[in-house]
Amino acid sequence: MIESLVPLGIVTLIFGGCCSNVFALEAIVKEEPNSGLLITLGQFILVCLAVLPSQLDPSSPYALKRSAVPFHKWLVSAGMFFAVNMLNNWAFAFNISVPVHIILRSFGSATTMAAGHLTGKRYSRLQILSVALLTAGVLVSAWADASGKGKSMTDPGQSSFGAGLAVLLLAQLLSAWMGVYVQDLYAVHGAAWEQNLFYSHLLSLPMFVPLRATLGAQFRALMRSPPLVTPTSVYLPASLPLPVVKLLAQTPRAVFMLGVNSVTQLLCISGVNLLSAKTSAVTVTIVLNIRKLVSFIFSIWLFGNRMGLQMAVGAVLVFGSGALYGWETTVGIKRRRAKAEMEAKKAR
Repeated sequence: MIESLVPLGIVTLIFGGCCSNVFALEAIVKEEPNSGLLITLGQFILVCLAVLPSQLDPSSPYALKRSAVPFHKWLVSAGMFFAVNMLNNWAFAFNISVPVHIILRSFGSATTMAAGHLTGKRYSRLQILSVALLTAGVLVSAWADASGKGKSMTDPGQSSFGAGLAVLLLAQLLSAWMGVYVQDLYAVHGAAWEQNLFYSHLLSLPMFVPLRATLGAQFRALMRSPPLVTPTSVYLPASLPLPVVKLLAQTPRAVFMLGVNSVTQLLCISGVNLLSAKTSAVTVTIVLNIRKLVSFIFSIWLFGNRMGLQMAVGAVLVFGSGALYGWETTVGIKRRRAKAEMEAKKAR
């Protein structure tokens, strides 16, 4: 009975954590689109603190476990990780909507293929076809979002939206390269994913120091948001104790959502890592694609984002081709290899 509840708990972490994270993210962005740096810092601090106990040396509570990976390699990984997260959250400052942000971040299969090709990997025709369809879906969705906001992706006078797309594309390319780098680390030093999670966040924190003035300005902007609890508020149940209600009545809504965003980011990451450890790669791919689709639908429904026919076609192309790529990568190729091996044995 308990074993059957474990997968349910993991999926709850992923869907509850990741989808709530998108909700909190959009609530913050609606108040202050330029708060990407502060959002990133909040997530990094909380994840780092949550993973810290697993990295402490049992024989000395104030010392960290010895890392199997050389420290300079963690520094390189942390630098890329910091840049990827900064770019992803910075894109909101260019009027990129959350639904299109979700779609463009699903572009990882194409960038991963490009990075893999540069390192000598080869891909099947179905993988190439699925990535081509995914690319078409991303372009259609971006064009639909630009048109819906009265912008033109080809007009030099409307460069802000195009700059946002360029920022997200750069983030995806760097993320793909980081994935290849981390895979090489695991191949040489072992799959120390918890250490990677810890050091990628810990070593990124000093990189925020030169940006403290911007962080202060972003926090002050969030502090000016309306209070979480108002006479017409629907954010909290009426049964809460009065001291709690008074405290939250003094808490700006965007600041509260900043905390929610950090907590749900931790839940989301934990769920994905647990799922990866307990199930097959194809299950992870399917669950994550469904999760992105659910987040996309929630963003359209809860925040009134526009979804015309063109956007719907782009979304179907992206999520459908992403699922096709995942199936081909984790199931299709393996089945053909196994079949070829069986036929070779029979021919002997």
